[in-house]
Amino acid sequence: MNTLALSQHTALIVGCGDVGLRIARQLQNAGATVTGIVRRDAAAIQLREAGVTPHRLDLDAEIASALPAAATVFWCAPPPRAGVVDTRVRRYLPQLAGRRVVYGSTTGVYGDCGGRWIDEDEPTEPLHDRGRRRLDAETALRAAGLDAVVLRIPGIYGPGRWPLARLRAGTPVIDPAEAPPSNRIHAEDLAAVALRAAERGVAGQVYHVGDGHPTTMTDYFFRIADHFGIPRPPAISYAEARKVFTPAQWSFIEGAKRLQVTRMRDVLGFTPRYTDLSQALAEAP
Repeated sequence: MNTLALSQHTALIVGCGDVGLRIARQLQNAGATVTGIVRRDAAAIQLREAGVTPHRLDLDAEIASALPAAATVFWCAPPPRAGVVDTRVRRYLPQLAGRRVVYGSTTGVYGDCGGRWIDEDEPTEPLHDRGRRRLDAETALRAAGLDAVVLRIPGIYGPGRWPLARLRAGTPVIDPAEAPPSNRIHAEDLAAVALRAAERGVAGQVYHVGDGHPTTMTDYFFRIADHFGIPRPPAISYAEARKVFTPAQWSFIEGAKRLQVTRMRDVLGFTPRYTDLSQALAEAP
């Protein structure tokens, strides 16, 4: 996708929620025509108000509906909630042929890396079905020989995504001395790097996207609490957290890793605007 030709470019965002809308706005600013796929009426209204053409579609319908015409597809829709196969991506593989595809995956495709720095060649050994479904989608796109690039995405933060409800509820965090590393990316940077991947990404290649400065979830929650004037959540031991955290909460704790983003910088030529949480918080109310 050549940025200079975006005034005549068409793009389709499958699963046009928060991140999808950010991608859409950046595409529109570059002159592209954007269609967003959503499931509900309220989401369609939101897209229309943003100047995005809404297209309602049920990705789980047994018979795949026709995807709107578009040169580039940004697949932001999550897999189904159960199983180890992404039936949504697999169902639409034939319609993705001949298009540029940017697929939003997860760093959850890796196993427990013991907090090491890892690159995109690290073996994929998902610890949970959520990661296995994403890995299945990656595998399907690659096996189909599509013009597709994969972004492995860590935690996303930014306006509208601050964990204020959790902080006000006093949900505990792991003691700072035991907290494992975690990675994240600002939502606007994620949208920007998705466009850059469409333009410069190598077909079949995987890219870590992140701010390049891992910290810990505990540090993340403490700094946000301090900024918004909310009491810091109580800290508990790693062992205690394993007992009291929900499976969903724990899935973001285990599998500790630090993401190398050299390929993002060198191949995509992308440098995040937000390289530290403090930059985003400085812009927050």
